[in-house]
Parts: sequence; structure tokens; C-alpha cells
Amino acid sequence: MIEKEIELIANQLENLTAKNFDLEAWKSHTIIFLERIFGKESSKIRMIKELKYDYSSWSLRDAAGTGKDIDPVIMKAREILEATKLELEHLGVPKQEDENLKIWSLLEEEMTGKQIREIKEVLQSTDKEKMEKIANILYNLEKESMAVVLAKLLIP
Repeated sequence: MIEKEIELIANQLENLTAKNFDLEAWKSHTIIFLERIFGKESSKIRMIKELKYDYSSWSLRDAAGTGKDIDPVIMKAREILEATKLELEHLGVPKQEDENLKIWSLLEEEMTGKQIREIKEVLQSTDKEKMEKIANILYNLEKESMAVVLAKLLIP
């Protein structure tokens, strides 16, 4: 399965050398792939989002005098993806906790067994008003308990 993820990264590395390279389009594709592999909060995604060309006069002057053949933005993008590819090859895909399981475990920490059973019963029923019934059960929780659940959901 990891071969598919490595292939996606390899394709994005190849796309860096395309004649009609568009940094913003490349970043969009790369972010989509990395979010799927590593999750939305990955530092790799943050680094890709930060890639940009600096068109200030100082930057252009410095770049003109260096004689570099390699575009520094593309070079940085390549380094990020090569490190990502190595990580996948040697460590595999990171395990991401299923969001649904995370929500259930957080609810179980803050709710009574009876409340959990009530929610599960409503979910298994064919009732058309599931949303309202579950909302009512959650509404009756103490504010502190609900605040703790929401805070834990927001913290990665």
C-alpha cells in the first residue's frame, strides 16, 4: 500500500521539472496528497504552503548575482518531498487515529454509561429525528464536560 503514496510523491518530484511549471498549482496538488497521507496538521503541509517567490528588489538583486542555475523555491520544494519520500520508505505511513473513534473515546470519558447507551440506541434506530434526539442528549450534558470534549477534539 505504501507504494502508492511513494509514487504520488515521486510524481510530484517529477512535476517540479515540468516546462510549464506553476508553483501554485503544484502546491495545491501536493497539499491534497500530503493531507491524505499525513493529515491536515502535518509540518510538511505548512512548509509547502510557505513556498513562494520573493520578488522584492533585494531578493532579485541577490539572485541575479549568485549565478545559481537552480531555482531556490524549486530546490526547497524538492528537499521537502525527498525527505517525505525517505520518511515513507523507511518509517511507513503514520498511523492516524480514526476521527470517529476519537470522538467516541472522548465522549465516553465525559459521559455516563447510560448516556452513551442512549446515543447508540438512537444511532441504531430508524428514527428520522436522530439528529434532534442526539442533540438533546448532548445539550443536557454539563457545560464543563462538553467544553472538555470540544477542546480535546481541537487539540491534535
